[in-house]
Amino acid sequence: MHSQFPFNDREKSWLAFNERVLQEAADPTVPLLDRYRFLGIFSNNLDEFFRVRFANIRRLSVSEKSKNVLLGGLTPKQLLKDITKIVIQQQTKSLQILDKIESELKKHQIFLVNEQELSQEHQIFVKDYFIQQVSPALVTIILNDLVEFPHLKDTSGYLAIKLVMKDEVETKSFFGFTKKNKEVKYAIIEIPTSINRFVELPSENSNQYVMMLDDVIRYNLGTIFTMFDFENISAYMLKITRDAQLDLDSDLRKSLAEKISQSVKHRNQGEIVRFVYDDKMDKDMLGFLLEKMNIDQSDSVIPGGRYHNRRDYMNFPNLGRKDLLYQRLFPLPVKGLSLEGSIFQKLKQKDYLVHTPYQSFAYVIKLLREAALDPKVVSIKITLYRLANNSQIVSSLINAAKNGKKVTVQIELQARFDEASNIMYSKQMQAEGIELIFGVKGLKVHSKVCLIERLESGKIKRYGFISTGNFNESTAKIYTDVTLLTSNQALLKDVSKVFNFFDVNYKIYRYKHLIVSPHYLRNKIYKLIDREIQASKQGKKSYIKLKMNSLTDPDMIVKLYEASQAGVEIKLIVRGMCCLVPGIKGYSESIEAISIVDNLLEHTRVFIFSNQNNPEVYISSADFMSRNIDDRVEVTCPIYDNDIKQELIETFEIGWKGNVKARLHSAKLDNLYRKKSDHEPIHRAQLETYQYYQKIIQS
Repeated sequence: MHSQFPFNDREKSWLAFNERVLQEAADPTVPLLDRYRFLGIFSNNLDEFFRVRFANIRRLSVSEKSKNVLLGGLTPKQLLKDITKIVIQQQTKSLQILDKIESELKKHQIFLVNEQELSQEHQIFVKDYFIQQVSPALVTIILNDLVEFPHLKDTSGYLAIKLVMKDEVETKSFFGFTKKNKEVKYAIIEIPTSINRFVELPSENSNQYVMMLDDVIRYNLGTIFTMFDFENISAYMLKITRDAQLDLDSDLRKSLAEKISQSVKHRNQGEIVRFVYDDKMDKDMLGFLLEKMNIDQSDSVIPGGRYHNRRDYMNFPNLGRKDLLYQRLFPLPVKGLSLEGSIFQKLKQKDYLVHTPYQSFAYVIKLLREAALDPKVVSIKITLYRLANNSQIVSSLINAAKNGKKVTVQIELQARFDEASNIMYSKQMQAEGIELIFGVKGLKVHSKVCLIERLESGKIKRYGFISTGNFNESTAKIYTDVTLLTSNQALLKDVSKVFNFFDVNYKIYRYKHLIVSPHYLRNKIYKLIDREIQASKQGKKSYIKLKMNSLTDPDMIVKLYEASQAGVEIKLIVRGMCCLVPGIKGYSESIEAISIVDNLLEHTRVFIFSNQNNPEVYISSADFMSRNIDDRVEVTCPIYDNDIKQELIETFEIGWKGNVKARLHSAKLDNLYRKKSDHEPIHRAQLETYQYYQKIIQS
């Protein structure tokens, strides 16, 4: 249906996004220790990609349906080959970047040392550290005589061990001849996740030293295998990635929580979809491991370097070196709001916007805490998707329940990789008398809304908040999101209908203000685009400005192409996947699209439509992906407050002017940086957004 239109392949577009993360690790203007962090993010992203996206394509490739399926013009098997080729190239590049970072660190008197580079003092320290901290946590298995290969977890790294024994053993060749060879034993050691991957060694002569836990184990291999009479021992790291798709059984006697809980446990048994190994490993050992693990070369077997699980670099120690880290930007206050006074009293007068992490997420927590204690508050309803460890949101809701408020929580149990955490929190809240709603059949609840009902002068008055991001105080420190705090009764009446839908989801509610997926978002966005098309055809100024995480829905892309063909100016800030191809003659000549990847993760969704120079502005929990539009409960909210509307327009423009961390989306997926003219000033969007809010406070 869409074959005549230009599209970027979704999976390759995602890999291009992860390449942008890798660019940050390579960027010499990024502080050195933060470059390590970006390497960790790149690796963590890639792990999730293989656990979910690659695994899904692999499932399709081995099914009967695969013969008739094309993904971006390729069969699933062809696409898997292309992905593997791209990943190998990226892995090679990441190793080169790692070497460069470590070389640069030496200039700052920071040294990463391995087991062969230890001073005498460090040898004593490492032996003692191993005995006291590491040895009790080790799991070591001899592989040769095992009938069944041990189960490997995809969250762990392993050292594959080869022991060449002093004794010789006789072996028979195919022709019946016997010969003597050195006996070889293979073993595997799981690198403990309970211990920090990076071990800080004692400083010497003002030099700082860090050693990988892997190498601490390597240094002590003789101690581990002291009972064997070997003449040579070697260790090579490997890791595997498993299919993370949840397969929920259809037993009607089980609750959704039970099904998900069991499926999460079975996730650890998923098919292996990636095998990454140290490319220095000899062929005999690699062949032994692949055979025992039933992995053939058609699977994604990827040669790598000495170290894997580089996601651990996200937690590389700071070493007290603030000079090698980004300067921390402390969250700013919201002008007119106080964390000491009553937020309810402020919301009676006007709406407020909290733009995290530039501004403090504490306002959201404060409003819930105030609601928990306020005698006039009768009920709180909220949707929860991903929660922080030791969540203050949950604590506030439990506090409210203990104070006699009726608390209702819609918690999404199928939030990928957070299922176990959400089940734990749901049990905790249920025990405190909080009413829980576990999703809508066939739909994932991804909306971010809260409704607080307060009894004032004998009548119920509503307060609440609507957000683009999860109610998670941890991610609010690094994800850019906006949250509207409001007492607008018209908006909140619609929010109440959203919660009614959770209760009675066979009924489709009509909303006067909110745009709610899956019933209304697609058609409403089409109408907003059509209005811009008509204005352009009439010779009037028309534009569409969209900021989101991903743009992959084919029909939505075709609609934007239609607007471009009508002359509508379209500006897109899309952090991640972008299947739309801008600047193609006859299709998208008036569309420009950029991605901003910087110190903060761009997560805000903002939609701006010209409306004949009377802009309509929306914030949303939804990206323009088919799943968000058709298969999730999402909330898109119009902004009626003129000051907030102007704020969102101005911060979008700050992002759009970015010429330091902005890359161009293109058909080549080559991540070219936006070019800056010689006389154009430097615009680093995230820093300038922070400065924008500083000026508001000072005004």
